[in-house]
Amino acid sequence: MTARGLIIGAPRSGSGKTSVTIGLMRALRRRGLAVAGAKSGPDYIDPGFHAAATGRAGVNLDSWAMAPGLLDSLLARQAEDADMLLIESAMGLFDGVRTPAGRTGAAADLARRYGLPVLLVLDVSGQSQTAAAVAHGFATFDAGVRIAGVVLNQAASERHERQAREAIEARAIPVLGAIHRNPDMALPERHLGLVQASEHAALEGFIERLADIMEKSLDLDAILQTVSPVEVAPGATGYHLPPPGQRIAIAQDAAFSFVYPHVARQWRGAGAELVAFSPLADEGPDPSCDACWLPGGYPELHAGRLTAASGFKQALRRFAETGPVHGECGGYMVLGKVLEDADGASHEMIGLLGHGTSFARRKINLGYREARLLSDCPLGQAGETVRGHEFHYSRLIEHGADEPLAELADAIGNALGPSGGRRGLVTGTYFHAIARGGA
Repeated sequence: MTARGLIIGAPRSGSGKTSVTIGLMRALRRRGLAVAGAKSGPDYIDPGFHAAATGRAGVNLDSWAMAPGLLDSLLARQAEDADMLLIESAMGLFDGVRTPAGRTGAAADLARRYGLPVLLVLDVSGQSQTAAAVAHGFATFDAGVRIAGVVLNQAASERHERQAREAIEARAIPVLGAIHRNPDMALPERHLGLVQASEHAALEGFIERLADIMEKSLDLDAILQTVSPVEVAPGATGYHLPPPGQRIAIAQDAAFSFVYPHVARQWRGAGAELVAFSPLADEGPDPSCDACWLPGGYPELHAGRLTAASGFKQALRRFAETGPVHGECGGYMVLGKVLEDADGASHEMIGLLGHGTSFARRKINLGYREARLLSDCPLGQAGETVRGHEFHYSRLIEHGADEPLAELADAIGNALGPSGGRRGLVTGTYFHAIARGGA
């Protein structure tokens, strides 16, 4: 393994990590390096931007949801044939849950486990010398996490940059670049985070502009001097989610798009074939498939079109008579009877499960989940545990009479009660599965 690695971290979300990561990936690729990307934590959107910037599929590395052996396996696979592996942190570098060391979900776990240095992105808007106190805190907070250097973001002027830079460097912390305020770096957002890479207008030109900014603003040679070899054992793949069938019909369009790269890759690696169809184009699952998967996404933005997609609805109902159908989050919403959109208008959904959901009466649900399966289903066998997360603003307005799919607990083991529904061969839940549970 020849890849070298670096983690892009920050004190909080909104510091500019994603823009810096994407631009740095493309800038290093311009130098002829084979660059691979990864995202810590349960994020569907950033790996798509990483793939667009590097030309290689992204991956999620989640120290809470993934057993250490699975983490090792995924990291080793991502580093294959790469010169550089850039890992973008979720939220703040040390943000995780109160669980045993190394299983908190924080990007700092990855830095510690694999000895990878951190490039810290500091948004210095509204401060100057105080940025040195923040940088010093990060550099001394955890002896197992090495801060290789700092990138100043949102500097207002040369004077502002100089004040922050000199204060940080006086603490013997290298400043490896400074990015001045630039509205062209902003990424469009919606209620679940960034607009997906596939929906970004003129994406290639945007990435090229970010790379231009990074080449101008960062000391790329100095950054390349900070990286460390990616050294990891091959790991274990036994904690992957099993493919739900040999030929899997999978909904794929603007309403159904949240599939983890590592899950789809593992299914294909196990010999399964993924057959895409578009409900928004009124397509149903290929009847020759032996399982159907409705991923999460944004059905609340397309509820009218889904209601009108009679061919899709009829085909899915026919498929469910003989083959398993599973819906995650957005897919679960569509499997229910009704979906209320943001304006409070009700739209008839598939009705294969008895619940109803509302995006008008919204309430954020966010957090890690461990699910104990109550029956055999596409996620695994009865009694097995699966780890993942919830992140949605819609809520149940009618629970229906279906049997629950799983018993949920939060990240630290607090019981959350039954979740999801099961009726015949149809199952669904708000819970997004990441990996099988295990030590």
